[in-house]
Amino acid sequence: MSELSRIGVAIDTGLLERFDRLIAGHGYTNRSEAFRDMIREELVEQSWESPDSQVVGTVTLVYDHHARLLGEKLTGIQHEYHRSVLSTLHVHLDHDLCLEVIVIRGRAGGVRSLADALISTKGVKHGRLTLTTSGAEIK
Repeated sequence: MSELSRIGVAIDTGLLERFDRLIAGHGYTNRSEAFRDMIREELVEQSWESPDSQVVGTVTLVYDHHARLLGEKLTGIQHEYHRSVLSTLHVHLDHDLCLEVIVIRGRAGGVRSLADALISTKGVKHGRLTLTTSGAEIK
């Protein structure tokens, strides 16, 4: 384990009370771990800014499977980016709607291009790209 450093932070009392309620609702037992997680989150997000940084993540899509040729279009896009697509989960939500979760990895620029191509495909009702890092560089 790395060496720990102690710091002091001045925070408005009302803001600190709201923060304590927030972290308690997320299951944190102390402020330190919550602060560490917030810092890690910002560092991970900063790493995505470089199009060459390595990322992992998911693209989540909701679409009407009756839309003409939509399934084939989405599969075709995934094949175009086959080096970035690790796995796909397909769920039938109801008679009309499907949920697809595509696990992806690669350089941030390519992964974003893949996500944009999928999400902007005509017939996709909602899509979201969620990125993270392997975590190797974050302590």
